[in-house]
Amino acid sequence: MSRSALPDWLRAARRGARSGRRSNTADILLAACLWGTTGTIRTYVPEASNVSIAAVRIVLGGLILLAVAAGTARGAGLRRLVSARRNWPLLVLGAAAIAVYQTAFFSAAARTGVAVGTVVTLGSGPVFTGLLGLITRQAAFTRRWGLATAGAVAGCAALVGGGQDAGADPVGIGLALLSGFSYAVYATITSTFISRGEEDRAVVGALFGMAAVVLLPVLLAGSPGWTLHGTGMLIALYLGAVTTTGGYLLFARGLRTTPATTATTLTLAEPAVAAVLGLAVLGEHLGGVALCGLALLAGSLVVLMAPSRR
Repeated sequence: MSRSALPDWLRAARRGARSGRRSNTADILLAACLWGTTGTIRTYVPEASNVSIAAVRIVLGGLILLAVAAGTARGAGLRRLVSARRNWPLLVLGAAAIAVYQTAFFSAAARTGVAVGTVVTLGSGPVFTGLLGLITRQAAFTRRWGLATAGAVAGCAALVGGGQDAGADPVGIGLALLSGFSYAVYATITSTFISRGEEDRAVVGALFGMAAVVLLPVLLAGSPGWTLHGTGMLIALYLGAVTTTGGYLLFARGLRTTPATTATTLTLAEPAVAAVLGLAVLGEHLGGVALCGLALLAGSLVVLMAPSRR
């Protein structure tokens, strides 16, 4: 088979194999670290609701990501992406998935508690991504991915839920599963576009730009007055420009050669970073179960990031 006859996704995979797998997974891990700082940062604006925090992240971050995409190569990648009619169904679905992921998560946390909502959302995301990858034939299950994902999910559950008594509301569980599924849809769609050869900045710029339009009414209705004073402005800028813009640019760059199934498992590092910051910055305490969960989660991610033998 000639080089020109290879499909786009296979050429991308071959380029990734030559460039080295570790650097790409490191991008995704760094993105998860940035997302893990959100919980600590939001403690500096206690008057802001969780829904308002989420809306600020997506609206401000989406506008910045759209501007970055428009400024990259004079917007050539963005124009190519949006000018193709076949891309629009996936673009609309991806933007809707971002909006649903945010709103469903906070609705789930309100009904069934933050601990249970977080565990179900983050834990179900990699599983749903694996199933979507299998259905769309973008990825196949491997023993190492299965073991690492199972260990990471178990570690996440122990870390978040260790030492906490939280009731399980059926509706809340359902909303958390919807959130995890929506995140898996977003990750799969982003990976699909990038594997087709679309520019990664254009992909996240278009998806988050559209999601920003969807969530703008939510932001305006959620008492955004906290963003008008000095501290609130700085927090909003950090959430939008650093955790959202920087985080999702890194995530998209990692998806150039890292399967979405692996990427979503690596993002389970987010609660680990949040826990460490809680210890170091907020003076929180972790019990024995949570510490064991942190160790299991870290070990599973190391196994997943380790280079594979040829």
